[in-house]
Amino acid sequence: MNGHISAAVAAALLLVLGAMSPLAAQDFGDVAGGRNIATTICAACHVIAKGQFQSPEGGAPAFARIAATPGMTSIALTALLLTSHRQMPNIILQPDERRDVVAYILSLQ
Repeated sequence: MNGHISAAVAAALLLVLGAMSPLAAQDFGDVAGGRNIATTICAACHVIAKGQFQSPEGGAPAFARIAATPGMTSIALTALLLTSHRQMPNIILQPDERRDVVAYILSLQ
């Protein structure tokens, strides 16, 4: 009976992992697309590329600094982008655009 349970657990695990892989693939955005969005929208306030030092808006953190924040993940960064900030304008990105910007920022790690 234990062999049947182990086999059932293993089969369930394979199904769960198989179901998760498309989600994981969709969760990662396009770095080049994110860079384009950052150049168009975010660069008005943020330093968006490595090697740039002066932020157009003094209080806006550089993207490389955001990426280097301990514990920064795509989930944390997505939450950050969905949260209103007093100094940040309320920029609304489509989900795919947000994934692309997150992918770009995290590529700067």
